[in-house]
Amino acid sequence: MIEVADILRLHGPAYRAHHPLLPSQQKVLEDLVRCRTPALGGQVWQCDRDDCAYEQYSYHSCGNRHCPKCHGQQTERWLEKQRQRLLPCAYYFLTFTLPSELRALVYAHQKALYGLLLSSAAAALQKLAWDPQYVGGQLASLAVLHTWRRDLLDHPHVHLLATAGGLSADGQKWVHPKNPAFLVPGFALGRIFTGKFKAGLKKHGLLNQVPAAVWLQKWNVQIQHAARGEKVLDYLGRYAFRIAISNSRLERFENGQVTFGYRDNQTQEHKHPTLPAHEFIRPFLRHFLPKGFVKVRSYGLWSSTQKKKLEKARTWLATVQPQTAPAHDILSAHPASTVDVAPPAAQLCPHCKIGHLVLVASLLPQRTRGP
Repeated sequence: MIEVADILRLHGPAYRAHHPLLPSQQKVLEDLVRCRTPALGGQVWQCDRDDCAYEQYSYHSCGNRHCPKCHGQQTERWLEKQRQRLLPCAYYFLTFTLPSELRALVYAHQKALYGLLLSSAAAALQKLAWDPQYVGGQLASLAVLHTWRRDLLDHPHVHLLATAGGLSADGQKWVHPKNPAFLVPGFALGRIFTGKFKAGLKKHGLLNQVPAAVWLQKWNVQIQHAARGEKVLDYLGRYAFRIAISNSRLERFENGQVTFGYRDNQTQEHKHPTLPAHEFIRPFLRHFLPKGFVKVRSYGLWSSTQKKKLEKARTWLATVQPQTAPAHDILSAHPASTVDVAPPAAQLCPHCKIGHLVLVASLLPQRTRGP
C-alpha cells in the first residue's frame, strides 16, 4: 500500500528547502516518516514452532495526531467513553461552515479563529435553545473541528452532536423541543452564529480584515435528525482522530506524481486528481493544527463543569419516555477506516499457519532524525 510517509520521505526534504515550515509542521513531518520504522524501535515476534521460526518485525507508532497510521485504538477508547456519556434521548447533528472569503484569515490565525469557530457554533445553538418557544433548556453538545474538503482544499467547519432537548433552567425537569419537526430554526441559528463570530473577530482586532460582503451572506448551517446519536458519534470519532487524507485514498505514486481518489459532495462523482508531490504536500500541511489546540470540545451539560446537572438530566430522562427522532441513517455513506496494529502474542503464524507468534526481542529507537 502507498503511504503518505513514502511521499514525505522522497519529497519532503526538497519541499522544506523551498518552503519554510513552522516548528510544529516540521515535527509532524519527522514523526510521520519515522512512524512504524526501525527509527522508533519495536519488537521482534517469532513463530514458536522450531521447524518454522518465522520472524516478524513490529515497529512502534509515532502517536502524532496527524499520522494516518495511528490512533485506531485511541479512537475506540474515545468512542467507548463518549457512548457512556450519551443521554437516553434523541439527538440532532449540526454543521456550521464559514464562508470561503474567511478561509485565508482563519488559516493565518488558526489557534484563535478555529477556537472561535467552535465556541460560536456551540454558543449560537445554546442561545436559541434557551428560548422557551424552541426548547427552554440547557443542551448537551459535542463539537469537532474539521478543516478540509475531500480534495484537500481548505473548508473550515464544525460538526456538532446535540441533544434534542435539555435540562430546564431550574434543573427540575427535562424539556423537549416544542416542535417535534426541528430543534431550532436554521435561519435564526445561522444569523446568531454569524453575529457571534463577528463579535469574536472584533475582540481579536481582525474585523477590519473581513470584506463587508461577508456579513450580507447567508452562512451555511445544516441541521439533521440523528436518531439516538450512536451513528453520528461513530462518525465524529473518525474526524476526532483523522487527518486530511488516509493512506487508503492514495492510488498511485509514480515519477513524482501523486494520484488520490475522492467523491465530490455535490455531484457524487468519484474523482482521481493527479498532483506533483510538492503540490500534494502543500495542502496536506495546511491541515496540521497548532500545537496544543483542542479540536474536540464539550459544551452545555457535557462540559466538565456541569457534571451534577448532567447526572440530574440523566435521572430525569430515566423516569420518562423520551421523544425519538426519525431514525434517518444520515451517515451510511461514510465507511470507517482501518488501521494496522502490532501483532498480539497469540496471533497465528502467517507462514506455517500452525504455530503462534511470541515476543523474542525488543528493538531500541534509533537516533536518526526525520526528512
